[in-house]
Amino acid sequence: MAEGPVPVLDVKGLRTIFRTRGGEIHAVNDVSFHLDRGELLGVVGESGSGKSVTMMSLIGLLPSPPAENRGGTVMLGGRDLLKLGDKELQEVRGAKVGFVFQDPMTSLNPVFTLGDQLMEPLRKHMGLDKQAAANRAVELLELVGIPDARKRLNAYPHQFSGGMRQRVMIAIALACDPEVLIADEPTTALDVTIQAQILELVKELRQKLGMAIIWITHDLGVIAGIADRVMVMYGGQVVEQAPVRELFANPQHPYTRALLKTIPAISGPREARLKVIEGQPPIMQGAPVACPFRARCDYRHDRCDRENPARRAIDGHGVGRGHDVACHWVAPAPAAQEAAHA
Repeated sequence: MAEGPVPVLDVKGLRTIFRTRGGEIHAVNDVSFHLDRGELLGVVGESGSGKSVTMMSLIGLLPSPPAENRGGTVMLGGRDLLKLGDKELQEVRGAKVGFVFQDPMTSLNPVFTLGDQLMEPLRKHMGLDKQAAANRAVELLELVGIPDARKRLNAYPHQFSGGMRQRVMIAIALACDPEVLIADEPTTALDVTIQAQILELVKELRQKLGMAIIWITHDLGVIAGIADRVMVMYGGQVVEQAPVRELFANPQHPYTRALLKTIPAISGPREARLKVIEGQPPIMQGAPVACPFRARCDYRHDRCDRENPARRAIDGHGVGRGHDVACHWVAPAPAAQEAAHA
């Protein structure tokens, strides 16, 4: 079978643990995925599933100790990021990989102007002088829709609304034209109107700049509107991965199916209740030796208790290139699913 295009980011077998007084917490367990140029990969799962920890592990943003890498490779531009020292990683952050954090209220430094915070990566990574950096900062603010951009360089974060602050965070992440942009639930703290504006902004920027984006969220509705491909995480590992339309039309993992049933339906009886996934995500003490979702799964059987399922391709395109799932249970065809749950 012919190989696909060379990805801009290629992660294989990533493992990350946290050392605690109660023992080792295995937060990231053998995670593998790729990101193609210009692609938007959605990463979904409930809180505690390992989404943010995985992405922070890629570029060394977790404090060590207690965090510790236990294996894997993270290839970007021909270099394994896991083998780089602190100084080299600082060069990668911002210059090659931009990161937009979850809370715009706390991500900006309140004692520095927006101009100072925008110009810092431009001067550090791109070697621009003060005037050139200021001009580029104005361009970036205009790019993300900030009015009166030049005047706003002297403003402080408290003078901006939450939505405007998130736009500034996106501008900072884009400052050095990174190859990859990681957005960690960037609309969670914003109201729905501002969320919609930020999502439209990301769509426009992606068309203009053509960069690859990883969008972390628990909101499947957001993913349906912006992603090319979706990676579902649970228990610190990837349980399903597929093109976005395929995932919504033909979910294979019981966890993915349960997540989709929690989305409110526009049509249907008004008295219909939303589905609830009973129980809580596991605390991964020790390496997983069984399926992490088994305690909450409607399809659990004996094999789930003694063997953690490996990812397997279900559409012939290979793991990571088409639709793959980590589950011992084999989902019936969509028509059979509907009949079984009618």
